[in-house]
Amino acid sequence: MQQVSTSLTLFLKIFLPVFWIVFFSSFTFAVWKLDVGTFGGISIGSFRIGMLIFLLLGIAFLYWSVMRIKRVEMDDQFVYVTNYFKNFKYPWHNISNVEERDFIIFRTIHLKLKEPGFFGKKITFIASRRKFNAFIKENPELFEQFA
Repeated sequence: MQQVSTSLTLFLKIFLPVFWIVFFSSFTFAVWKLDVGTFGGISIGSFRIGMLIFLLLGIAFLYWSVMRIKRVEMDDQFVYVTNYFKNFKYPWHNISNVEERDFIIFRTIHLKLKEPGFFGKKITFIASRRKFNAFIKENPELFEQFA
């Protein structure tokens, strides 16, 4: 079994959202408790609404992006997926497609399943370039069917 997702997955999936939400929720709460007429030249009512919208949009962005990534390990028979609370293994014959999206600073891999699993029909992870490429080089027969 070889880890193919980046080692930063734990930081991105757990620590970043928790700290961001705690910090900005506390700040938003403090702004709502603040008893002044203006804040930085903006009326306090507008600033409160703006902070609440910023907080909610940030939580939505985190939920739809980094909180959905998984940690993935692979071997020649199974793909092991975890969200750090639950672990599941999927056989290679249940994977219908492997899509790769290469951004400048990271690469995401989307595994589409034939039958939905616990995490749904699509599993997304941020690939470690070195580890994922090494696994492909060691097991090219697993990826030939997706080319």
